[in-house]
Amino acid sequence: MLVWVGERYVTQAKQTKFGFGRPAQSLAVVLATCLTGAAFALPVSVTGIERDSDLYLDVTGGSLLFEQSAEDATPTSQEIVAAAQADYARLLAILYDKGYFGPVINITLDGVEAASLPPVQPPLQVSRAVITITPGPQFRFGTARIAPVAPGTELPEGFASGKTASLGVLKNTVSAGITGWREQGHAKAELDRQELTARHKEAILSADLTLAPGPQLRFGPLGVTGNSAVRTERIVEIAGLPQGTVFDPKQLKLAQARLRRTGAFNAVALIEAERIGPDLTLPITAQVTETLPRRIGAGAELSTTEGLTLSTYWLHRNLLGGAERLRLEAEVSGIGGDTGGTDYRLAARFDRPATFNADTDFYALAEIEQLDEVNFFSRQFDLEAGVKRIASEERTYTLGLGLRTAETRDAFGTSRYTLLTLPLSAEFDYRDKELDATSGYYAKAGLTPFLALDGADNGLRSYVDLRGYRTFGTVRPVTFALRGQLGSVYGPSLEDAPADYLFYSGGGGSVRGQPYQSLGVDLGGGNVVGGRSFLGISAEARLKVTDNIGVVGFVDGGYVGREEFYDGSGTWQSGAGLGLRYATGIGPIRLDLAVPTSGPETDENFQVYIGIGQSF
Repeated sequence: MLVWVGERYVTQAKQTKFGFGRPAQSLAVVLATCLTGAAFALPVSVTGIERDSDLYLDVTGGSLLFEQSAEDATPTSQEIVAAAQADYARLLAILYDKGYFGPVINITLDGVEAASLPPVQPPLQVSRAVITITPGPQFRFGTARIAPVAPGTELPEGFASGKTASLGVLKNTVSAGITGWREQGHAKAELDRQELTARHKEAILSADLTLAPGPQLRFGPLGVTGNSAVRTERIVEIAGLPQGTVFDPKQLKLAQARLRRTGAFNAVALIEAERIGPDLTLPITAQVTETLPRRIGAGAELSTTEGLTLSTYWLHRNLLGGAERLRLEAEVSGIGGDTGGTDYRLAARFDRPATFNADTDFYALAEIEQLDEVNFFSRQFDLEAGVKRIASEERTYTLGLGLRTAETRDAFGTSRYTLLTLPLSAEFDYRDKELDATSGYYAKAGLTPFLALDGADNGLRSYVDLRGYRTFGTVRPVTFALRGQLGSVYGPSLEDAPADYLFYSGGGGSVRGQPYQSLGVDLGGGNVVGGRSFLGISAEARLKVTDNIGVVGFVDGGYVGREEFYDGSGTWQSGAGLGLRYATGIGPIRLDLAVPTSGPETDENFQVYIGIGQSF
């Protein structure tokens, strides 16, 4: 028996056969403008099912009427009638998905069946809505068969004899079967035949599904539409779709991701041809929508420790017609801050995607920078060119060749040097969210061998940043975050090492509660320089109090030593504190209050940090 009050009735039968996979017929509600009574939150109740059951939660969560019962909702009677009449189909779909194929649904508004109310002439006011559901027996699968299935296909566990006969499980089973064949190169796999039989007395649903894999296909040529400024041949190169190889849907997603990350397109879609091409090939068409090529921006940031930072940039996303990117930027920082003097930076960077292959980009940069820090002063000029290998969405590698010339001044005096550098880096980002991670890990390692052409010694600078996240609980989840940092300058002595390559501890990026760069190597007489070794450890416990508000407890520690590697002869410092987080659309607003807990004495008793995103 399939009963839907107000829309249609299906009479009871010993065996009922019905189709699966066809789109459900929805209610069409046409409302005309008319005078209605005052709007208010609507009281809604559900009867016929247990209040504490999962089905009750599904029904209330999927009902439009229940949305009208929210405290801040002020629906008109027109909106209430429309929601009630739409709920028949919505609730029927929920019941079908839970295996109830003989339900009776009544929805009354002030005692009148909602389906009988004319939508163009609703009552002036509706004071109460009641949803009454008689779900009937919950059906279970009898026969549950799908064939043929590609090797290695994982079907839903719920598609088995004796399991709840959910339409959602049926859809997922068909989808899994088709996906399995597509992953084997059978791009045109489809559902060929479906036989669903419901026996109402026994509450049994038998499903016999037949797939048609079709032939194994190979990628055909990639066509391009929608482009005008970016050249077609460059779009084909960037997409990197392997023409002539066996069809693989993962390659389609990868090609789409390559085009999107260039920034030259607002939208990218790869469309498979309806018909199979010559020699069992499948032509693909890339439909693109180009974005505006030029962009200019500016920003201002105020920090309690670093003072005011002003920045601006100009960006071209398609400089030479091949999705090349040129970015020019300028920044002035440290204005009125406690981190030394004012810092200046001018930079230009050029990126060309898919230069050596689809996942290897070329870059070149030039940068002039002045750093007026607490313990040293530096002016430097950098030239660098290299390649960036994007192994996956989570893994990136870079290799470059650079030239750096600088003039630095610290406790050892003024020095000038010129270095030939070979910067290498590897980045692994398996966090669930970049600015507010709750699970996963992040790791970045940088290694920069340098050959002294003038004024310094040869050496090697290394830096590693490791972060891990784990969350417990669901109602008020607690996330534990741990960070470790390790740095080293190997080769030159402390006196001969480039001053801007040395390490300090203290401040928001290392030890909160301690003043910025307050810990280095003490030479005596108030003279401090950076160390050749650095170790940083940070731990946080993040408690989510509400959907938007969280509190954090944290402790940080930092070590700086004279030697190349940690040997215990250096100095430790630590800090601890509490923080407040407020979630926004771009990331949590961070407010941290920290105090020093160990290390050399300072003149400051606490530090305040404000920013966007978690501290790490």
